[in-house]
Amino acid sequence: MSESLKRDYQICEELGKGRFGTVFRCLSSESGESFACKTIVKQQRLLSDPLDRECLEKEAKLMQLVAGNPNIAQIYGVYEDDSALHMVLELCSGPDLYDRVSQRTFSEPEASAVMSSLMEAIAHCHRCGVAHRDIKPDNVLFDEWNRLKLADFGSAECFAEGARSTMRGIVGTPYYVAPEVVSGRDYTEKVDVWSAGVVLYVMLAGMPPFYGESAAEIFEAVLRSNLRFPTRIFHGVSPAAKDLMRKMLCKDVSRRFSAEQVLRHPWITSGGEARSVTDLI
Repeated sequence: MSESLKRDYQICEELGKGRFGTVFRCLSSESGESFACKTIVKQQRLLSDPLDRECLEKEAKLMQLVAGNPNIAQIYGVYEDDSALHMVLELCSGPDLYDRVSQRTFSEPEASAVMSSLMEAIAHCHRCGVAHRDIKPDNVLFDEWNRLKLADFGSAECFAEGARSTMRGIVGTPYYVAPEVVSGRDYTEKVDVWSAGVVLYVMLAGMPPFYGESAAEIFEAVLRSNLRFPTRIFHGVSPAAKDLMRKMLCKDVSRRFSAEQVLRHPWITSGGEARSVTDLI
């Protein structure tokens, strides 16, 4: 482990593991404050392959690029040694959104509050030219004051570098991935809006809008994009909330809302209180 990291922080218990690394709690040697340390172990080939090394370092660079928004987990330091890259991050000790939606469905005001903060984070990323590309409840964290923090930029990508405004590559999580990603076409930052729309649906329904018994079946359902609101589940959900979900989960990317448009939708601006279609006019 990096000597400078050991000098600045005391590494404590493991908090969790992801595809790209292990997260530990750590204590600042100077202030005693708790942080999270995400450790990404290098493979041997990373030492000689510039492209793989670029991927390893990208998460830290993109987190620094979008830093400053109160709804994005902050990065405080990057350390490197021969075997790993270590990122010191804001500690989010509350249950994540996955844990919360696993226990119950949300009321419309509760879901609107979460969606407002999440879309503020996504809109900020997009203004910075960064697409998160893996929006899902597991990556929506909360700090000890219950403030939402978007985390895990391991799949993120720049889309405004030079003339390049589109991206390629199948990344993300089956239930939450946009149809244009599954189809293998070029896509834009609006993939994040689609994924956030799935998150909203899950909060209100307790289940995803497109599902299957395997990843292949889920992808087929996503490609069909047959958005339904079963009466037995959505009987109490307002037309305004359904209107927003239709505009976020729109297969036609040119008609799909941007993050900024989601934030201006009456269901969001009213805190989930806009009920009827006439409230949208």
